[in-house]
Amino acid sequence: MGTPSRKSTIFVSGGTTGLGLQLSEHFVKNGNSVVFCARSQSVIDATIVHLKKLAAVDQLILGFSCDVSDQSAVNNMFLELIEIKVVVDVLICNAGVIGPIDKYLESDSEKWKAAFNINLYGTMNLIEKVLPGMLSRGKGSVIHISGGGATSPLFGMSSYAASKAAAVRFIETLALEYKDSGVSFNSIAPGMLKTQLLDQMLEAGRERIGDNLFVKSSEKAQANSDTSVQAIKLIDFLASESSVGITGKLISAEWDNWSEWPRHLQQLGSSDLYTLRRITGRDRGQSWGDL
Repeated sequence: MGTPSRKSTIFVSGGTTGLGLQLSEHFVKNGNSVVFCARSQSVIDATIVHLKKLAAVDQLILGFSCDVSDQSAVNNMFLELIEIKVVVDVLICNAGVIGPIDKYLESDSEKWKAAFNINLYGTMNLIEKVLPGMLSRGKGSVIHISGGGATSPLFGMSSYAASKAAAVRFIETLALEYKDSGVSFNSIAPGMLKTQLLDQMLEAGRERIGDNLFVKSSEKAQANSDTSVQAIKLIDFLASESSVGITGKLISAEWDNWSEWPRHLQQLGSSDLYTLRRITGRDRGQSWGDL
């Protein structure tokens, strides 16, 4: 499996905790320059020190205090990058929040909207600043961290599920609009990870997230395995030249045989495989509901 060029610069939003931190570490160890953003300046400073210990002298390590939902803050961050001539080759839209956990009518409406602002508009804000440069160079990769919330309703987590589904459809639409540009756009479902999001779901309890999700969350918290390893492999693949031609897809790190996909680019590119879609009666062997 290929890895990004040593000269590639990887941008990771939410790069100081959880999967974001693991990705920052991974790409630094691969020899890439890494730029990341998060909201806590003290954590950012500590992360820069940590990553520089893993980096060679010629690798750039930069961290910014930035709320991705704040368009002005995102604009200022990229103005700084332009000023020091940093070119982003791979954008990983990882920053996200779970939002209020409760039935919709019991949820705080402002917190509900805030989750949408980060999960959807935060992704849009970052892409808006990175995409023009990628298009002018005729290459680049945009990777959106989605999750299971985009493909199925989640009891008690309507803002999370709705915002992630919206972001996935946005990514799919960009892939259509900028087809043959050399820039790829994909979303990934990393699987349930042992992160702060999992802790929040367990703290919310069975009544607020439903039996099914509570059981799955409990099992994941107690499991020895960590699906982040496979998620990092998938993101590494999408950041590399090995994945050129794969775009507009929602890819499961756990369940999809994505390493074989480069051999089937024609089938992938000419179908709705691995995309959001409506399930019809005929898809389930039922003839009564379709004309």
